[in-house]
Amino acid sequence: MSLPFTIERGDRYTLIKVTADKLDTQVAPALKSELVVLNADGVRNLIIDLGETRYCDSSGLSSILVANRLCKNSNGALVLSCLQDPVKKLINISQLDTILKISGSIPDAIDMVVAADVESNNE
Repeated sequence: MSLPFTIERGDRYTLIKVTADKLDTQVAPALKSELVVLNADGVRNLIIDLGETRYCDSSGLSSILVANRLCKNSNGALVLSCLQDPVKKLINISQLDTILKISGSIPDAIDMVVAADVESNNE
């Protein structure tokens, strides 16, 4: 079975592109375990591209929060990118928009991660 996401490693960040249209109990566990592996491998900065994801449930939100915690604990940054309206609404309703970094595009997300990385290296 192929994974419902792709991973591209860059110098300062890793981009996870979720290719499933639903981030739910079918997808979230695989994503969570991959996040833990990446973090153990030294990845601190993540961009999660949710451009193809039209639906997210509590297990999907949980995997996003795991990513956020892992990045924070390793002085890194998590940026969610390209959210579709239903997913954006869920994040807003859950008031997670106050703690998560969200960008409209991958280039914006890269800028946010690099800026956060530079800031954390200067502290």
